[in-house]
Amino acid sequence: MPIALLALTISAFAIGTTEFVIVGLLPTIAADLQVTLPSAGLLVSLYALGVAVGAPVLTALTGRVPRKLLLLALMVLFTAGNLLAWQAPGYTSLIAARILTGLAHGVFFSIGSTIATSLVPKEKAASAIAIMFTGLTVALVTGVPLGTFIGQHFGWRETFLAVSALGVIAFLGSLLFVPKTIPHAPPASLLAQLQVLGQPRLLLVYAMTAVGYGGSFTAFTFLAPILQRVSGFGESAIGLVMLVYGVSVAVGNIWGGRLADRRGPIAALKIIFLGLAAVLVTLTFTAPHPWLVVLTVLLWGAVAFGNVAGLQVYVVQQAEHYTPRAVDVASGLNIAAFNLGIAGGAWGGGAIVEHLGLVHTGWIGGLVVLGAYGLTAFSGRLDRLDPRPATAAKPVHVVAH
Repeated sequence: MPIALLALTISAFAIGTTEFVIVGLLPTIAADLQVTLPSAGLLVSLYALGVAVGAPVLTALTGRVPRKLLLLALMVLFTAGNLLAWQAPGYTSLIAARILTGLAHGVFFSIGSTIATSLVPKEKAASAIAIMFTGLTVALVTGVPLGTFIGQHFGWRETFLAVSALGVIAFLGSLLFVPKTIPHAPPASLLAQLQVLGQPRLLLVYAMTAVGYGGSFTAFTFLAPILQRVSGFGESAIGLVMLVYGVSVAVGNIWGGRLADRRGPIAALKIIFLGLAAVLVTLTFTAPHPWLVVLTVLLWGAVAFGNVAGLQVYVVQQAEHYTPRAVDVASGLNIAAFNLGIAGGAWGGGAIVEHLGLVHTGWIGGLVVLGAYGLTAFSGRLDRLDPRPATAAKPVHVVAH
């Protein structure tokens, strides 16, 4: 493995950690900044909006910037955003820091695959991308629990300081080992991206993605306060529960990819969406019982990101049929849909917490995910009415970003 690819993987690890670690820190941040849990939940929503906007818009605007220069600039922006979060004097400045970091996140993963494939021979391109995205999986397994532990014992600000240190390491690795000249084709213009959004079948896939992850994050955003206030766990136990979740995600990600390979994306997505909806509804009943809720979180992790590979390969199949000249754009917009779902789910979960209570995020989130199941079944029915060969390659087993 080229050392430059390791530098990209470290960058992905740092970005994945800063995206999801906030979930374990919400009660601590809310108490320290004297804001409500729904307001703290906006730290998840607005970060995801930064990713959703940054990926298509800023990638198009920076299309002619040399890749290494852009990569270094993104890691500077990422590190600066986390340092701002570390020193944020109040809630508003922390919101600004999260949006800033989200913008860097969106562009990084838009250009990261191109850079990774340029570092290896063509026949190893898929493996290079998979290795880079391993950083996200490892972040869920180790970075998020460790960051939660740091936040619980030393203060949530120190978590962002630790992530800033990772950003510096990633910057230095990219500076020293990523080649100066990386060939790349200019990305699609904003007009080309808008043309993709004019295809109803692609919009249907984006709706599946956004609604499915919106339902999951309706509850996941508030997992830490549920564990503390409903299940009765102490602060120190949250990191361990997040570790259980992360390990389960890593296993479920591989399982979901293999299921999509074996059964096809639509069949796999229907199974996983049904499983996810069932787990979220179950959470409502197991939340007051410590050991049962840990088992529920374990099952949740297994299906939470298991549909990423199926969604990505399915959107590629649709794009190859309806927008064959903009397959990469269509795939990238699905990542934006994922983050729009996170943003909407976190916001909706906040409204539920404010008006109904924490425990209701589970069953309502489950109903939302059932909506994604319905959209998936509808899309599968349209496929049967308009059969065509599935020409997409096998999915790369990665965590959504």
